[in-house]
Amino acid sequence: MKYLKQTFISILVLAVTTTAALACGANTHCRIGDRHYRIAMPKGHDGKTPIGAIVFAHGYQGSAAGVMRNKTLRRTVSNLGLALIAVKSVGGGWDLPYSPMNYNSDGSAEFEYFDAVIKDASARFPIDTKRMMATGFSAGGMMVWSLACARSNKFAAFAPMAGTFWLKIPKTCEGPVANVIHIHGTTDRTVPLKGRKIRNTHQGDVMETLDMYRKYGKFGGARKQSTDNLSCLNRKNAKGDILDFCLFPGRHQFSSKYVKFAWETFKDAGVF
Repeated sequence: MKYLKQTFISILVLAVTTTAALACGANTHCRIGDRHYRIAMPKGHDGKTPIGAIVFAHGYQGSAAGVMRNKTLRRTVSNLGLALIAVKSVGGGWDLPYSPMNYNSDGSAEFEYFDAVIKDASARFPIDTKRMMATGFSAGGMMVWSLACARSNKFAAFAPMAGTFWLKIPKTCEGPVANVIHIHGTTDRTVPLKGRKIRNTHQGDVMETLDMYRKYGKFGGARKQSTDNLSCLNRKNAKGDILDFCLFPGRHQFSSKYVKFAWETFKDAGVF
């Protein structure tokens, strides 16, 4: 009897330990190798119904935990009925080509990390991988543009904010043409529209990036639109893919309402 009792306790301890190791969410890391991400399901979700997701890349020196502490963003994404997946760079910044700390990088480590996050999150949670939007602010916006160029098949849409490529804009991209909405402040001094010098490198020019992608996707002429404090130039190609460039009167600032704007714009266009 004593042996059975000790065996039961051992099994119980193992079960609790295993559950704790596998558990992850908004307040705990979802581990994949030596890296992690965090995820918040929408309020009231039944844990079974497949839902879309917004994958958010933080800015310089940010973190997945920091993204989850943004209550307004959490509420905005939850109200859209979506999961919020907060990803985390290796160090303070994303490992991208020509970046100050990773000048000679080819970005492959980050692309493989995002592949792993999508695979892991969709295995642990009922995430519909055909209804995912990648977005991010500042350095996170740079990460999102890099994903749009190198991993366009992994997301239905991309919404980079206040960030583009470092120094040398790619001459072209890989994979199918993506749906992109770029959002930026007109008087941004941290990441100006033309970029600025930082250490041994320089931020890219937003207009050069948009021009490259316009040619890559064979997008047509721009149509003006003004809505929700944004002034946009909207383009489409023959397939109906979206390339929008939206400006707001302000500096280097993030607003959750622009995340909502991007998602709803894509949704209304039938992207999701």
